Amino acid sequence: MSNETEEKLPISEFYRVVDSVTIFKNQKWWEAIVIFESYGKRSIGMYLWQKRQDTWKRKHKFNVRNLEEWTKLKNAVEQLAPKLESE
Repeated sequence: MSNETEEKLPISEFYRVVDSVTIFKNQKWWEAIVIFESYGKRSIGMYLWQKRQDTWKRKHKFNVRNLEEWTKLKNAVEQLAPKLESE
């Protein structure tokens, strides 16, 4: 869940952040999963920011728009994940 003591996510004020989970953060990189709302629709965004000149800049963003899409992504990752281990 969100950590209230952590600095505010560097996401556009256009989006209403519902909740977030930081996956990794150090002085240069910040990776988080964010559920946000825009135009009355919720999406899950997977974000990667890089800190440059004391400012967080978005490097990558990947959205999941609905449960059907999530199921396809989850199945693909579960199929490929065992191949992370070297043979």
